Amino acid sequence: MKYLQMTEFFETYKSQIIYGAVVIVIAVTLRIVTNFIIKWLIEKEAQKFPGTPLGPVKILKSTLNTLWLVLGVIALSFIFVDNEKDATLRTYFKLASYLGLVAVVTIVGATLTNMWFKHKIQEKIVSQYDPTSYKFMRYVVVFLICFVGLLFGLLAFPSLKGVAQTALGGAGVLALIAGVASQEALSNLVGGVFIISFKPFKIGDVIKVTDTMLGTVVDITLRHTVIRNFENKMIVIPNAVINKEKLINYDLFEAKCCEHIEVGISYDSNIDNAKKILQEECENHPLIYDNRSELDIKDGMPMVRTALTKINDSSYTIRAWAWARNYTDSFSMKCDVFESTIKRYNAANIELAYPTRTIYMINDEVAIKEKSKEE
Repeated sequence: MKYLQMTEFFETYKSQIIYGAVVIVIAVTLRIVTNFIIKWLIEKEAQKFPGTPLGPVKILKSTLNTLWLVLGVIALSFIFVDNEKDATLRTYFKLASYLGLVAVVTIVGATLTNMWFKHKIQEKIVSQYDPTSYKFMRYVVVFLICFVGLLFGLLAFPSLKGVAQTALGGAGVLALIAGVASQEALSNLVGGVFIISFKPFKIGDVIKVTDTMLGTVVDITLRHTVIRNFENKMIVIPNAVINKEKLINYDLFEAKCCEHIEVGISYDSNIDNAKKILQEECENHPLIYDNRSELDIKDGMPMVRTALTKINDSSYTIRAWAWARNYTDSFSMKCDVFESTIKRYNAANIELAYPTRTIYMINDEVAIKEKSKEE
C-alpha cells in the first residue's frame, strides 16, 4: 500500500522532484568546485607572493558560496509557488545573480590590482627605486574599483539607479564624493596627492615633525601618513596636518648629517683638556664620517671641530661638530660619545657642570650694631 502511494506520489510530482534534485546537485557541485579552486588559488598565491594577506580570497570564497546558496534556494522556490509568482522569483533570481556577479568581479579586480601593485613595489625596492608613488596609487586604484563596483550594484535598485548613473557618467563622481565626504577627509586626500606629487618625503625617509614625532615613514595612504618611531611605535598623522607642518627630512638629497655633541663643564675645569678629550672620543668612534674636503685635509683641519660655545651661570658649554653618514648613525654615535667622554672626564678630574650658589652670611652682632647706628 505504501509502495503504491509512494509510486503515485513520484509519478505525480516526478518533474518537480527531478528539478529539485538537479538544482541541489548543481548547487552542491558549484560549492565543491568553488572550495577546490579557492584552495588552489591560496596555495599558488602563497608560493608566488609569500606573506600576502588571504582576507580577499576568503571573502571571495564566502561570497561565491553564499551566492550559490541564495540562487539554489530561489530556484527551489519555483516548486512551491504558483505560476503567478514565477515572475517575482525570476526577478529575485536575476537580482541575486547580478549582485553576486558584481561582487565577484569587484573583489577579483581589487585583489588582482592589489597583487600587481605589490609586485611592482617589490621590484622597485629590489632595484633600490622609490616605491612611494606605487604604494599611494595602489590605494587610489583599489578604492576606485570598489567605488565603481558599488555604483554598479546600486544600478540594480530602481530608487538608486539615477544616483549611480549620474556618478558613472563622469562628472557626478566628484560631485557625489564632495557631497558625501567631509571637508577634513577631502583635505587629507588632497594632502596625500601633494605629498606624492612634490615629494617632501618618501617611504623609508627619516623625518622629524615635532620632538615627539620622529621616525621612519612606512606608509602614505589616502588619509594619513604612518611613521615608525625608534620605540617601534606607529605614529599616524593625517595628511592635511603633516602637509602644513614644517618638518625635517634627514634623508632628503644627502643623508649625512652633523651632530652637535655638547657637554657642560665647571668653571674650575681645564677647557683645553676638555675640548681635546671630546674631540678624540668623536674621532675614534667607528661611526664618524670625515666630511673634510681635500683642501681641508691638506691644511691640517681636524676631522671634528670643538669649541667653547657658551658661558653659563655656573658652567662652560663645550661643543663638538661630529659628522655621520645618516641620522641613525649620528644618534648612536652621540650616545656612545657621551658615555666614553664622561668616563675620561672623571679620570682627568674634569668636573661636569652642576648648579652652584654662593651664600654670604652676615654676623648677627655686626648687623645689630649697624642697625642701632642708623637709628
